Amino acid sequence: MFRIVSLVAALSVFWILMSGFFTPFLLAAGLGSALCVAWLAHRMDVIDREGHPFHLTWSAVSYWPWLIREILKSALDVARIVLDPRLPVSPTVVRFSPRQKTTVGLVTHANSITLTPGTLSIEVGHDHFTVHALTREAAAAVASSEMDRRVERFEGSA
Repeated sequence: MFRIVSLVAALSVFWILMSGFFTPFLLAAGLGSALCVAWLAHRMDVIDREGHPFHLTWSAVSYWPWLIREILKSALDVARIVLDPRLPVSPTVVRFSPRQKTTVGLVTHANSITLTPGTLSIEVGHDHFTVHALTREAAAAVASSEMDRRVERFEGSA
């Protein structure tokens, strides 16, 4: 029951943040939509620890600001590379073993890599990741990354 209530609350807050309107009709429509989605998710039996990882909420509060900062730094690096007249790119594919134990942790890590400009998760498995990077330096940074350690802490296995 707690997962259903927390899902309705999360969807309602998301609705309010995305709409930005606070009229009674739109608030009621948002709540109604959240209740419908929660009912459907309950009927489909997808409200579980992995489908609605509420237990990761507090970890996300520290992880998301760090990830946004890394995305901005990488965007500046990619812009610097692209604007350089010599275009110093050295496309590289690297393979490494992630530290994550859960599917949520692996998906979070792979998506975080792909969200970061200049890198792309090509193959994701429990025993290895294959990542394409714009430069050799970026590939080396991905293989032995702070991101891997932070996602490990995020999922709670560290």
